[in-house]
Amino acid sequence: MQRYLDGEADTVAAGELFGSAMRSGAVVYLDGQLGAGKTTFCRGVLRAFGYGGPVKSPTYTLVEAYEDLVYETEPAQATTVSVYHFDLYRLGDPEELEYMGIRDYFDDHAICLIEWPQRGSGFLPSADIMVSIESQGTGRLLAARGMTLRGQQILAQLSEYEAD
Repeated sequence: MQRYLDGEADTVAAGELFGSAMRSGAVVYLDGQLGAGKTTFCRGVLRAFGYGGPVKSPTYTLVEAYEDLVYETEPAQATTVSVYHFDLYRLGDPEELEYMGIRDYFDDHAICLIEWPQRGSGFLPSADIMVSIESQGTGRLLAARGMTLRGQQILAQLSEYEAD
């Protein structure tokens, strides 16, 4: 899947679309240069769950937790989800992830958005979806690839949303 994003608003909207398809959880690796829009995309994912607060890159804290976000599954029925936003750019050694209890963040229902995943190699679970965001002209090119059956199902669902 590829999509051209014409600025910040399009990047947030793309993240929101992804969030609406990932409600049952996913591990998403985010690749792109500094300033490419990875955190902006994460803001969109969080908007899909009604989060309207500030979203900043957890460059120094490594992870920002957004727990018990509520979304409507059917009229008058709500479900909660936890979204964990990781930024491993400043990670000195992948083993540091073990000390921070990285495994506690990954369960079947959590959404884990991981910037700079290559820095955590060997300590992170496999990605369900690989998202790449690159500058292109005045905008960005978003490319997504399903790496697991779960990831492929999420991307198939996105195609259905776009067709509607």
